[in-house]
Amino acid sequence: MIYVLLDGIGDLPHPNLKGSTPLSFAKTPNLDKIARNGSIGQVISVGKGIAPQSDIAVFNMLGYKFQHADYVGRGVIEAIGIGIDFKDGDLALRGNFATVNDENIIVDRRAGRNIEKDDALAVSLEIERKMKFSNPKASVVVAPTIGHRLVVRIRCEGERLCSEISNTDPAYARIAGMGVARAPGDYLEIEKSLPLNESPSAKLSATLVNEFTEQSLDIMKKSETNKIRKEKGKKLLNSILLRDAGNKFPDVIPINDLHAMKFSCIVDMPVEIGISNVLKMKTFSAGGLTDYEEKARVAAKAMETQNAIYVHIKGPDEFGHDGDAIGKMKNIEEIDKRFFGTLLDNIDTGKVSIVISGDHSTPCINRGHSDDPVPVLVSGNSVKKDGTVRFTEDEAKKGKIGLLAGADVIKTALKLIKP
Repeated sequence: MIYVLLDGIGDLPHPNLKGSTPLSFAKTPNLDKIARNGSIGQVISVGKGIAPQSDIAVFNMLGYKFQHADYVGRGVIEAIGIGIDFKDGDLALRGNFATVNDENIIVDRRAGRNIEKDDALAVSLEIERKMKFSNPKASVVVAPTIGHRLVVRIRCEGERLCSEISNTDPAYARIAGMGVARAPGDYLEIEKSLPLNESPSAKLSATLVNEFTEQSLDIMKKSETNKIRKEKGKKLLNSILLRDAGNKFPDVIPINDLHAMKFSCIVDMPVEIGISNVLKMKTFSAGGLTDYEEKARVAAKAMETQNAIYVHIKGPDEFGHDGDAIGKMKNIEEIDKRFFGTLLDNIDTGKVSIVISGDHSTPCINRGHSDDPVPVLVSGNSVKKDGTVRFTEDEAKKGKIGLLAGADVIKTALKLIKP
């Protein structure tokens, strides 16, 4: 089984696409061929009314029923993914480099998105060097990852920090331990982190996060790197938005034990690498984010030694966040041609089945994640056909699979695949 998750693939009708979704409007001959050889349905990855982040959505789509308080937080997963020093009792948070104006109003949550690694690293090192917490035992690591993304790890020797604090990133709420996307447009300013219980540890943790925010704003304002960026007309890296605090390593059943399979993966982003490490999945190297042909060839080749491989493809989500429906549609067409076309050329569908879905919807009209269902397709010569002909939101409503929870996708697919 080759299990492909297309990040943020789901969408809603868009006026720039004559009232169609990017999936429906796109020309996808290879996805159409795969769809005709299988059955389709819908999936809500985490839960009704929950617009999930990718981390908890992917865990659910891999069969883990994480919902709320039992989840360790995206900060920890990304810290694991990039291999920074993290131990139980530290506080790890996912961060965005952002751009604020002179009144500290957020003008770009991603500081232009495509940030040079050298600039991100230089600013991060400045913050680490100049940060002075009120508690002398506290220290910080600021680790940039890809583009606007970073991980912040705060440690306070002799103290166990608490994850029960609110986000400073106004785009995401923390609800019972889980990060949930807020409706776009409801946020303008960096928020103050608040303790979510009355424990001294939660109060200390919120204090340290707020001190980090306040001091980093001042450090970045005076940064030589930002002076140069301003001269070049680039967006400034003059604020950091934090969310999804965690303070412990996750304790989960390895994926091969959960499904009694030999599962592996092809992943690129720190959060997905972190998930693969936590679940003890073998990872195959397959080029960069958009090396779609290489990913397809490696996935097909892996079937010689594995009986399941999970492939995460990032592209569609970013176009959704940018509100670019035409760009998302073109990206889907590119993935169809370069990834799915290459995949079909390299596998025997009599021996290998394909499962395709998404971790969540990222509607272009919302510019953010939503709880809208995404299509799920199970295809292969042994799968009973349901007469559907495309992998689209509308076609998914007609499919025989029906509406699934994310945690049920793999076991449902295995039942359909078995002859």
